Amino acid sequence: MPATDRDKRLRTLLAQEAARIMAGDHVQDFQMAKRKAAERLGVTVTRNLPANDEIEQALLEYQRLFQSDSQPEFLRRGRETALSAMRMLSEFEPRLVGSVLSGTAGQHTEVELHVYAETPECIQLFLMQQHIPYETGERRAQFKRGEYQMLPTFHFVAGEVRVLLIVFSSDMSRQPPLSQVDGRPMQRANIEAVEQLLRQTAESGW
Repeated sequence: MPATDRDKRLRTLLAQEAARIMAGDHVQDFQMAKRKAAERLGVTVTRNLPANDEIEQALLEYQRLFQSDSQPEFLRRGRETALSAMRMLSEFEPRLVGSVLSGTAGQHTEVELHVYAETPECIQLFLMQQHIPYETGERRAQFKRGEYQMLPTFHFVAGEVRVLLIVFSSDMSRQPPLSQVDGRPMQRANIEAVEQLLRQTAESGW
């Protein structure tokens, strides 16, 4: 059934409310932000829920309008931390992904890096040799629609920024997982691309 003008307005309102929740309540999960937005607006009809990429666009607009005095600094700090970590981990072909790459990172956003190694123990040994305290875990990644794989993770803190390493096997470097935002192969940036992002940030102030 085609969406009515009222449906479209409600969808926009939900996207804007979800963006406010993500920006103000430090929520990083799109589904949780949608649920909270629907609860706040008293919406029970799920066909009006916005897509994740609509929420991300609303979040970018919200940050530019209401957090222009603080969010660029959080983003710059996240990208600088990412670059330092990537240089340290250069032998594992690190790639920056997530909101630090897309530009929606906030004060409490962690840096998310994909790294590639023969085994997770290679990353573990490297962190131990660098005397970096870490926590281990798992993250679910989707490579085909409906097909998921659990990947090992390592968390550590650099300064005041949390860094998440998601470990892929070496033969998976050409196969990015699907993005939670738009369902397409995830955008990734290597060291040179992150350096370019930081240069652009310095020039534009955003």
